[in-house]
Amino acid sequence: MGVPHHRALASLHTVDPGYPVPAVLELLAAPGNAHLLDYISEDPFGAHVFPGNLEGYAPSDFLADLDRQLADTPSFHLWSYIPTCAYHCRFCQYPVVLVSGSPQEVDEKAARWVDWNIREARLWLRDVPHLGVAPVGELNVFGGTPSLLPSEALRRLLDFYRANFAFTADTTIRLEGDPATFTIDKLELLADLGCTKLSCGVQSFDDAVLHECGRRHTAAAGVDFIRNARSIGFDWISIDLMYGLLDQSLDSVRRDLEVVRQTGPTAVVCTKLHLKSYTDTRTGVAGQKPAAWQIPAFRDRLERAGHRWPSLGEQYQMREVLAEGLAASGYAEHPAAYFSRGGAGPEKWKSLMVDQDKQCPEVAIGLGGSSSCRLSEAITEVSPLDYANAVQGGHIPLGSATGFTDTAQESRSVKMALSSLQPLDDRLHRQRFADRSLFDEPWSRTFRSLQERGLLVIRQDAGQIELTPGGMTLVEAIINTEL
Repeated sequence: MGVPHHRALASLHTVDPGYPVPAVLELLAAPGNAHLLDYISEDPFGAHVFPGNLEGYAPSDFLADLDRQLADTPSFHLWSYIPTCAYHCRFCQYPVVLVSGSPQEVDEKAARWVDWNIREARLWLRDVPHLGVAPVGELNVFGGTPSLLPSEALRRLLDFYRANFAFTADTTIRLEGDPATFTIDKLELLADLGCTKLSCGVQSFDDAVLHECGRRHTAAAGVDFIRNARSIGFDWISIDLMYGLLDQSLDSVRRDLEVVRQTGPTAVVCTKLHLKSYTDTRTGVAGQKPAAWQIPAFRDRLERAGHRWPSLGEQYQMREVLAEGLAASGYAEHPAAYFSRGGAGPEKWKSLMVDQDKQCPEVAIGLGGSSSCRLSEAITEVSPLDYANAVQGGHIPLGSATGFTDTAQESRSVKMALSSLQPLDDRLHRQRFADRSLFDEPWSRTFRSLQERGLLVIRQDAGQIELTPGGMTLVEAIINTEL
């Protein structure tokens, strides 16, 4: 059961008087946008997976769909998921596997997941013939915390992908981790292995906030990561920041912004805390167990102990502080929530997936991965046991797949393009969808309604549909409730 509308409205109007009222408040408070407020009050994350509408789709049919698009794609995005983590963060609902024990035991457990990943990758290469020859736009080694991997395992993993997939001069390699595991030695090894891009889960530069999240690194470690990565020469240094966290204040977020300005990472991912299960809407991939903060009794216990969750109004004030401050410092948002310094271009892997002129396939190898093409999408097993049994049995461990009807393919394309925050181009839409126009029905009625409510602007003379600033802030709610 969702949050009652009157409570969501009260939370929206609860703001920090020391900061401007968020511009999006008036939009969300309007009766015509009540459904958007109800959606965001649940905090779901809505632009990660774009689910199909044909349930019970055979995974083998997805693989065939994928192979057909890979045969004619200029590029695609390749994931290698390594699900190992040293501990559970209290907000994280992704499928992860904890590795603990002595340093030797941790290394052995982590390296085992590299074995599984490579074994699974060979199955994909066997069953999707064009996968090994389609140009790789970017390889992302994500998790989990793949920076936990011992040096030998990292080398073996990256050497395997480079040797077995079609890397080109334009292919980039990126690896994710947290500040505690991005040691100088690890950073130097990654640079030696051809990795030019890094993503780091800093989340906050406030030690008290990090502690409540269950994070085990310090704010100083986050700063050290940025400086060390720059000194070694990485081309792209990205950090994650979250807002809406337990006991987080507007002042704390403003200080996060100041640290970003002082250290100058290439990119910043600004994510609102999301507590609703991805499984409910299939907008992401969740593990078998909920995050601690998703459990109502746990949240209630925190509040009884004197802790406080930021209101909706404060969360959008936080978003505004970050977005406006980053823009003033030369960062551009493309796609939604992803800010990069002027001249650096958009977040490449997301751009490959969602930009209207691309919308290339993505292939995710590893526990809990999400793969897609224009006709269908699939999610890999999230149970470690089921995953291991499938790989050991010689099967790609896809847990489920969904297909797209012709209408859903068009809708998905528009949703993804809107999430890029770039104007929709009717010419590109006509080229892909048999001369169907964004200015004809059914789109015309939907876009007129959004324009009347201040969420986008129809520029028919220019052949474009463009989100307003408020529409950009609420794009996830828009694409998941109205399209």
